[in-house]
Formats: sequence, structure tokens, C-alpha cells
Amino acid sequence: MKKQNNKNITKNMTIKAVLETDSSLADVLLGFGMHCIYCPMSQMETLEEAAQVHEIDVDFLVKKLNQNKSSK
Repeated sequence: MKKQNNKNITKNMTIKAVLETDSSLADVLLGFGMHCIYCPMSQMETLEEAAQVHEIDVDFLVKKLNQNKSSK
């Protein structure tokens, strides 16, 4: 079941928290090559930490996540 709310995504959120905000955001993360969403570290790793490891601009990632967040 897809979980949704209107909470804004921030770079300090864990990957787990992002997916709890809106599970469809997994597609955005996967699109950035962040297959780590399936890794146990995603429970504790922030978007900023994951973006650094994957050499992704965290501000751009957060922008795209918020743009693609379901508004329902």
C-alpha cells in the first residue's frame, strides 16, 4: 500500500523516512542510480550521505523528490 502525506523531503531525512513519506519516490531514487534503497543502511543513511556516496547533487535530488511526491 502506498503511504502518502504532504511532508516536504529534506536532505537530512533518512532514505527510510523518504519512502515512508511516499513509497512511489523509490522510482526517483532508482532513477538517480540509488539502488541502496534496498540496503539495510538505508534505514539510517540520510539523503545527503547517500548522495555524497553516489556523487549526486543532493539539492537537485531533494528538488526532484519534492516535485514527484504524490499530492494526494
